[in-house]
Amino acid sequence: MRVVVMAGYISPDAPGVVRPSKGGWHDTGDIVTLDERRVVTIKGRVKRFSKIGGEMVSLAAVEALAAGLWPATQHVVVWLPDERKGEQLVLVTDEADADRAALLAHAKAEGFPELWVPRTVLVVAAIPVSGTGKVGLQATRTLVASMRPLL
Repeated sequence: MRVVVMAGYISPDAPGVVRPSKGGWHDTGDIVTLDERRVVTIKGRVKRFSKIGGEMVSLAAVEALAAGLWPATQHVVVWLPDERKGEQLVLVTDEADADRAALLAHAKAEGFPELWVPRTVLVVAAIPVSGTGKVGLQATRTLVASMRPLL
């Protein structure tokens, strides 16, 4: 028995025509693993990257770096435009004692490049969440953008 989850894409220039997905997969932008039973596990999103000085930086990896230093609290990394390097990272955290110097020292000890350390650490009472309880990335970006003059 063959199960087809998605037959392809419908293009706006050809309504009603289904174009098969390349390689049989729908490109969602998810980073996944496929185990021996062919079970797909979502590990992250490709689209959560920032380009700083020409280098791609994984926002999830920077969040994991912060979680390694402050494991009992929540962290989310967003980016803002930067005239000099293209983009800059901002760590939003509910860790009351968080500071960039501690994160930089931890990053160096873990072998992360300094470029991956957010330029700004913003401590908040609570990370914005969506109605389903997931981190509200757009709400966090809006919060950071509204505070940009102070950062």
